[in-house]
Amino acid sequence: MQITDYELFAIPPRWLLLKLETDEGVVGWGEPIIQGRLETVRAAVSELVEGYLLGMDALRTEYHWRKLYQSGYFRGGPILMSALAGIDQALWDIKGRHYDTPIHDLLGGHVRDRMLVYQWIGGSQPDKIAESAKQDYARGYRAFKLNNPREFRPIETTAAVDRVVDRIAALRGAVGSDAFVGVDFHGRVSKPMAMELLRRLESYNLMFVDQPLTPEHGEAYGTLNEQTSIPLSTGERHYSRYDFKSLLVDDAVSVVQPDVTHVGGISELRKVASLAETFDVAVVPHCPLGPVAFAASLQVGFTSQNVVMQEQDLTLHEPESSQRLALLEDPELFEFDNGYVERPTGPGLGIEIDEAYVREKARSDVNWYNPVWHHEDGSIAEW
Repeated sequence: MQITDYELFAIPPRWLLLKLETDEGVVGWGEPIIQGRLETVRAAVSELVEGYLLGMDALRTEYHWRKLYQSGYFRGGPILMSALAGIDQALWDIKGRHYDTPIHDLLGGHVRDRMLVYQWIGGSQPDKIAESAKQDYARGYRAFKLNNPREFRPIETTAAVDRVVDRIAALRGAVGSDAFVGVDFHGRVSKPMAMELLRRLESYNLMFVDQPLTPEHGEAYGTLNEQTSIPLSTGERHYSRYDFKSLLVDDAVSVVQPDVTHVGGISELRKVASLAETFDVAVVPHCPLGPVAFAASLQVGFTSQNVVMQEQDLTLHEPESSQRLALLEDPELFEFDNGYVERPTGPGLGIEIDEAYVREKARSDVNWYNPVWHHEDGSIAEW
């Protein structure tokens, strides 16, 4: 079965979908994207598919991954690995459809029947955070994550630290002790302020603090980890198992959060999970994207013992009104119950794309860039 053609669809507000076609009529879908760098990734996908894949055997997933990664003298990084990720997802989708089985069956079979998912909580005011968390708790969610703080200077005031703590206190108070609460510093905090915030947040029994530092300062994770009882996590801006290696060897994190759309796809996410398992490190895959990426991430999660939870941004509890789930022929495919999503059982990724809808949405202009924040003195702040 040979790869014969491909199409790319830019979908509002910031998604890119890949359709790979074969000479036997079997197609596969992937989601190659770097948020805010859509056109760059589009060019990389076209270069890789046209230069290496057309006319090749679609079923050789591992060989194609190695060729697309290793044949370039310059390799890795967010653009190339995200392009490779979408291609890899589509190849696995083709393979699962060819054998008429879910991808997780091809990876060794499922180790669980349902997967805990967590819900993002927005807002900056403690009362609004608490109100939103209570609503989502009533909808069945039992795990929550909050981006906190916003703009945060390298040296901050006590009042700014207090505001961060107040938000977490409101969230924990709203959901009680029978729920998981995570915090994403989003790389917005300097080393000295990260240590202070971790100290102040220890009493709230957090499941983890994500990205307490930017990847550029990864060597400091070990020091932070030794000085706090809060589990530390990172990974959404790591692009292969090689990027995670030093964190694991140095015992610097308790949780890793690779993204199936940035870390090289299903093939590499599975290897990162296996690598983390050898160090007794949990995996909570990052995935604030569309249903293709979500489905791809679940395929690995259901076959990996140490994948304990899955990020989602799909509005699973209200599929009929979800902009992301509208891309599927069956928006209610991901059955959601009491904070869990059920194991997909369809072939390949387990989803069917509403191609007519995708083509309609692809007529729109997609020109999303992440916000650029500034401190009050005009200097650039981390987003």
